[in-house]
Amino acid sequence: MATNKVPVYSLNELKSTSDDALLPYLANLPAPYTFTPNYYKSNVRFLLGYSAVAIAGFTFYADRYLGWEAVHSPWLITAVVTYFLLNSLLTFWQWSVEAGEVFNGTRKTGETKDISLCTSASASNIQQISISSSVKKNATPYKLHVKYKAPSGKVLQDKRFEAPFTRWFSAEGVFHPEPFRRWLADEVDVLRLAAKENEKKTGGVSSSVGDQDKPENNRR
Repeated sequence: MATNKVPVYSLNELKSTSDDALLPYLANLPAPYTFTPNYYKSNVRFLLGYSAVAIAGFTFYADRYLGWEAVHSPWLITAVVTYFLLNSLLTFWQWSVEAGEVFNGTRKTGETKDISLCTSASASNIQQISISSSVKKNATPYKLHVKYKAPSGKVLQDKRFEAPFTRWFSAEGVFHPEPFRRWLADEVDVLRLAAKENEKKTGGVSSSVGDQDKPENNRR
């Protein structure tokens, strides 16, 4: 039974919970549709952020315990300048490089032909998916931008779509993953193929929470 409950009037909480549901879904699809997450961008963000925090802590320590002269020393001034540079880089990275991206991953098809998505592929064919999400202030639709690429860089699918949070959240704020996953499978070609493969393997029985515990009046 779904137990993840969030405030229904908090768009940030609704978005965050929906974003967090992408990784366990994409990383546990049936082979060969399983996506391996790529943490490069988030690792760079953490490195920049933690480095800035470490420098801020060091300068605070110097100011508090080493006295006025230490504050005006060249190495401390350099540390302060570096702190502002790191924060500027962090802001640039978040807004221009990550740009709302909540999942980036790859899959190895292991196939000679990927139905409707790619005309040819070798056993080492690595395809990439990038998913960005957004919500507007005082607006309820959850918006996704999915870009799916072949190893050559050719875009196999580039799609923007949206749906209201009430499609997978109950009136009490309980998150139901199965409607969320079905929505993704309806919109994204590779996930539609994965859903069909999962139906073959499970006989049409979902391995996750279904609609039996989702109120009828919240379905759309």
